[in-house]
Amino acid sequence: ATNPNLEGEQTAMYLNRLISPLGISVTRLARGLPFGTELEYADDVTLTRAIEGRQKF
Repeated sequence: ATNPNLEGEQTAMYLNRLISPLGISVTRLARGLPFGTELEYADDVTLTRAIEGRQKF
């Protein structure tokens, strides 16, 4: 796991490029807004990732 910041994102992308050709499954933990969070306190990146990762229920 890498930190949910710019450096962690870059490291994850780098590792994915190295590992994927080996046939190893690469996954990432869910990201977004925690349950009960007020939207007015969410930063733009967190809100964007939450919207991009939404799922039907």
